[in-house]
Amino acid sequence: MVKPSINRMLGGNGLFYPIIGFASCVVFIYLSFGDLWVNFHEEPKLSFVERNGTHFMVDGRVFYINGWNSYWMMDNAVDELRKPRVREMLQAGAKMGLTVCRAWAFNDGAYNALQISPGQFNERVFRALDHVIAESRKHGVRLLLSLVNNLHAYGGKTQYVEWAWEEGVALSSSNDSFFYDPFIRRYFKNYVKTVLTRKNTITGIEYRNDPTIFAWELINEPRCMTDASGNSLQDWIEEMSTFVKSIDSKHLLTVGLEGFYGPKDAKRLTVNPEFWAAELGSDFIRNSKISTVDFASVHIYPDHWFHVQELEDKLKFVSKWMTSHIEDGDKELKKPVMFTEFGLSNQNRDFEPSQRDRFYKTVFDIIYKSARNEKSGAGSFAWQFLVGGMEEYNDDFGIVPWERRSTYQLITQQSCRLAKIQGVLPWQVGHLKALCSQRR
Repeated sequence: MVKPSINRMLGGNGLFYPIIGFASCVVFIYLSFGDLWVNFHEEPKLSFVERNGTHFMVDGRVFYINGWNSYWMMDNAVDELRKPRVREMLQAGAKMGLTVCRAWAFNDGAYNALQISPGQFNERVFRALDHVIAESRKHGVRLLLSLVNNLHAYGGKTQYVEWAWEEGVALSSSNDSFFYDPFIRRYFKNYVKTVLTRKNTITGIEYRNDPTIFAWELINEPRCMTDASGNSLQDWIEEMSTFVKSIDSKHLLTVGLEGFYGPKDAKRLTVNPEFWAAELGSDFIRNSKISTVDFASVHIYPDHWFHVQELEDKLKFVSKWMTSHIEDGDKELKKPVMFTEFGLSNQNRDFEPSQRDRFYKTVFDIIYKSARNEKSGAGSFAWQFLVGGMEEYNDDFGIVPWERRSTYQLITQQSCRLAKIQGVLPWQVGHLKALCSQRR
C-alpha cells in the first residue's frame, strides 16, 4: 500500500492548523493532568503474598506485618464528605511503615448496605469498596478484608437469619442457624462469589486477581454457642473455606477467630481467659488446622475478658496467650499466626494512656521476638485507628495514633524493627528510609 505524504495528511486539504490546535490541547491536558493518567494506568507494583510453612512470603522474602484495623473504610467512602478520610488514613499508615489494614468488606441490610437483601447489591456502595482498594494500592498498603460479622454491627449473621425468616425458608430464628441452615449458606455463598469476582470500576481488576488484597477473612469473631461441641462451626468453616478457594486460589484465607481453645484439650484450656471461653462453639486448633485455611487469627482483649484484674496481671496474660498461640503455629498448625485485633479499653478504672502504651509494647515485643527467632508469630493489628473528627466511629479502644507521641513512636519503632529483620520491602523504601534513619 502506498502511504500518503505528510503534506496530503495534514496540509493538503487545509486540516493542518486545526489538527495542530487539537494536538496543542492534548499536550496541555497531558502536562496538567498527565501524572494522574499515568498513575491510573500504571500496573500495580504489589505482588501476591504467599505462605511457606509458618511464614508469609512476598517477592521471595519473608514478610512480617505491622498492621492496623480501620473497619470503617468502605462506609466512609460512600459519602463524598467523609471519603477523604480513607486516603488520609492510608497515607498516615504508609508513613508509619504499616503494611496491612484490616477492614470490613460487608454491610448487610443496614444503613449504606452493600448487600440490600440476598443477592441484591448497592452499586454505589460497591464503588466505595472499589475506591478503598484502589487507594490502598496507591499507597502500598494491603488489605485483610472480612466477609461477614458474627456480631450485630453492619448486619452480620443476624441479618442473614432475618432474611431467611422473612422469606419463610428459615429452619430456626436462632442467630446460630447462620452456620447450619442450607438456605442461609446459599445466601452467603452468593455474597462471597459476588465480592470475589467483582471487577473494580477504578482499576479494572477483579478482586480475586488483585494483590492489593492480602487475604480474605471468613467471619469476624465466629461463635456458635448453641453447639458447644463445635461441630456446626467446624462444618461451616470447612464448607466456606473450600468454596472461597474454588473461586480464588490466589489469595490467602483465615477464619477470623478470637483464639479460644475448645473443650477437648485440658492442657490448653488453662490458657483460656476463663471457663466460658471453651463453651462458645469455636476451637482455635481444630478450626485453624483445615488445609484450606492458610493462617490462624487471634484477638487480644484482656480487659473485656477479665473485669477485676490489675494491669500487671492482664499483661502477664497477654504474654502467656500470645506465646501459647505462637507455639501452636510452630508445632501443631505449622502455619503463621496473626493477632488481628488487640486493644485496651479507656473505660477501665483508673485508665491512663501510658497503660495502653505498655500494652502495645507487650504485643509488639512478642511479635518482634517471634520474628527475630523465625517463629510463626507473623504480625499484629491494633484495634483501631482513626483520623480526627471520627468520634461516631470510635469505641473505647480507638486512637488517632499521631495525637500521642509515645504511642506513635512505639508503632513506628515496630515497623523499623521488623524491616530490619526482613529488609525494606520495595514499596516501603520512600517512607522507611526517613522514618527509620531517625532512630539510629
